[in-house]
Amino acid sequence: MTELTPKAIVAELDRYVIGQTAAKRAVAVALRTRWRRRQLDDDLRDEVQPRNILMVGPTGVGKTEIARRVSRIVHAPFVKVEATKFTETGYVGRDVESMIRDLVETSIAMLHKERMEAVSAEAAKVAVQRLVDLLVEQLDAAPGTDDASADESESLTPAAKRRRTRRRNKLIEQLGKNAIEDETVVIDVAQDEDPFMMPFEIITGVAPDELPDTLREIMRASGPQRMRRTVSVAEARRILAHEEAERLVDIDTVIDEALKRVEESGVVFIDEIDKTINDGDYGPDVSGEGVQRDLLPIIEGSVVATRYGPVRTDHILFVAAGSFSSHRPSDLIPELQGRFPIRVELDSLEEDDLYEILTAPDNALARQATALLATEGIQVEFQDEALREIARLAADVNARTEDIGARRLQTIVERVLEDISFDAPEQGTSSVVIDVAYVTEHVGDIATDDDLSNAIL
Repeated sequence: MTELTPKAIVAELDRYVIGQTAAKRAVAVALRTRWRRRQLDDDLRDEVQPRNILMVGPTGVGKTEIARRVSRIVHAPFVKVEATKFTETGYVGRDVESMIRDLVETSIAMLHKERMEAVSAEAAKVAVQRLVDLLVEQLDAAPGTDDASADESESLTPAAKRRRTRRRNKLIEQLGKNAIEDETVVIDVAQDEDPFMMPFEIITGVAPDELPDTLREIMRASGPQRMRRTVSVAEARRILAHEEAERLVDIDTVIDEALKRVEESGVVFIDEIDKTINDGDYGPDVSGEGVQRDLLPIIEGSVVATRYGPVRTDHILFVAAGSFSSHRPSDLIPELQGRFPIRVELDSLEEDDLYEILTAPDNALARQATALLATEGIQVEFQDEALREIARLAADVNARTEDIGARRLQTIVERVLEDISFDAPEQGTSSVVIDVAYVTEHVGDIATDDDLSNAIL
């Protein structure tokens, strides 16, 4: 974060998200404020509250992508939840605290992966030694081998030791050259059991959405289940390297650090928050205003119990979003409004914006489509005029039907390439040029027909 200034964060976001400068700047400043807070003295640090953000704008304009990308930039644990999936306390359904438990799971998975990658080289070396031992033992036990009848309790003769050393050295050399990857070896591997295939008692004090993971933890604590399998040397190398990496990673340290990472840098994206606003004309809605009141203490700052320990939410960054097509942000309960001090409005996407989304970002849709078909030997070339026609059609359908932003582009691109994608495996190496006529032939009639465009595009 020392080098990730707000300008640097916005520049990185520009690689993936077109436009929406106000939202990018707001998120960048909020993240930089986190770094500034950590530089303060302890007595003042706890007083600085996170700059939670409320994004207002139609679907498909980049709200989720901005939050997701920015969490990747700063390597922060991130979860996206939909406010309508939660129910008011006292009703059956997901409670709002589950978003923090999900965030903890994400943080642990992230940190565990980082630690596993950090020790992968060391684990690979140990795995090779274990693999050599297994192969030597297997060769020694093979019928017709000079050492096959040797009793393990008896010391090997000098000649047998020399033969074994030569065998080990040869195997190490062959493994280094990947020369025996297709050979087979017998190893002991951990056996994953399905918790739902085993009898269990009802466990009290565990949230329903945590029950499967809890059962797995209980089963692991009862002792690893192992079985002998015959696998290829390549597969054995992977399995043994993974086991060694697991041994080198201290899971307790991972959990402690992951919980701290959640509290200090976690990001929760709450989508469709406008759908929790009640009109007040009809009966109670268990996913309505009561959910807003349940969200309030978590966003204000509270302690959430997880199966790994308590987590404070005081400094988690919450980004809420909604189209607010039928309501206004001021229709949220006042207490919740006050917990989102930064509000940004995202613009609807025009034809030029859609064209840029097709071509400019590092993950541009046209680039993705051509790369996918290239795996089948099909070289697809989009002419610039064809891409502009796709953008025009997407903007036109968005204007005449429901505006779903850039998501309309993906639907149209898939429609344009449907025949090519279907025939690609049998077609062999070839090249296809997508021009305006090709786009019009596959999408034009559908796009201009309101009934068809509503159903297909």
